Amino acid sequence: MSIAVGDKVTGKVTGITKFGAFVDINEAENGLVHISEVANDYVKDVHDYLNVGDEVTVVVTNIGEDGKIALSIKKAQPKPEKPAMNKPRRQPMKSPRNNASRHGGGTDDFDAMMSSFLKDSEDRLSSLKRNTEAKRGGRGGRRGR
Repeated sequence: MSIAVGDKVTGKVTGITKFGAFVDINEAENGLVHISEVANDYVKDVHDYLNVGDEVTVVVTNIGEDGKIALSIKKAQPKPEKPAMNKPRRQPMKSPRNNASRHGGGTDDFDAMMSSFLKDSEDRLSSLKRNTEAKRGGRGGRRGR
């Protein structure tokens, strides 16, 4: 029985290493299932998924020129369904321009918002200056001679 890339065959695990598992596909041939091809999840230790003697279904992914056969358990299994991602719906931004046009007035609302912004801005700046001057010693503080 000759093996070709893409064949889905059943084999028996004959050995487990830290980098994968060796599987006998038939009497004359065996191949390696790399640790990255054992399961769809992250595999830290192959022993968590396979034991020597287990019957596994594998897909032949590559046959090297030197005769080494690369196998995959992951590709032999049906693909897991990805959960539907529920993206939150974005709320449209409320702009002052749209609100002003809805309420009938434009300039009065804008002027009120602008004066409120300027007052907040000045308060924050004065608070910031007070805090930074206190840390630096303020104006006219003594300097060491």
